[in-house]
Amino acid sequence: MIPLLHDFTDATVLVFGGGPVGARKARRFAREAEVLVVSPEFADLDFGGAELIKSAPEPADVADWLERTAPALVVAATDDEAVNEAVADAARDRGVLVNRADRAGGRDSGSVVVPATVREDPVVVSIATGGTAPALSKHLRAELEETLSGAGEMATVCGRLRTELKARDVPPERRRQIVTDVVNSPALWTALRTGTPNCEQVIEDVLAEELPHGGDRP
Repeated sequence: MIPLLHDFTDATVLVFGGGPVGARKARRFAREAEVLVVSPEFADLDFGGAELIKSAPEPADVADWLERTAPALVVAATDDEAVNEAVADAARDRGVLVNRADRAGGRDSGSVVVPATVREDPVVVSIATGGTAPALSKHLRAELEETLSGAGEMATVCGRLRTELKARDVPPERRRQIVTDVVNSPALWTALRTGTPNCEQVIEDVLAEELPHGGDRP
């Protein structure tokens, strides 16, 4: 499978299943998408603000739910294999992405795996093991959370620094070298992880050192 990042802003994600798995999926997508969860009952868990619809659809009813809600992604997370199979079939027939939570290993065309994710916005790193080793995904996520500490701040610094250097007509090759030096600075990583400077201060310091004459090349 090829990993992709998908923007679900203003899109609908339809989840079948109100148990712990359905709740976890709903929380995952509710930060960005409109999430609808269809189930005859719901676990006493956080669904991330998703709309909960109390209904017990039979396999023959599933296609109608997709027609009415027009989801960008549908999640099959019930404890009824026939319903989950109907969800996958209906999604495939309509060219809709589908995440089947009761399946590991081999996947059908159009299937989506929701990976373990580490966020240091705007940096996002995802981990997947093809459904074969969830414990390994959890372990690697914990390892990466420590490794990526400060990465979000570093990405922000680099983005703003590149923009400022370009505005000052610094040649592309020199811009790349300056930003690379910033990324490779252990002292700066430490400072960002401890919250010592803010982004603006870091950029001003780099520019003062690299461009002491108002943008002229050193």
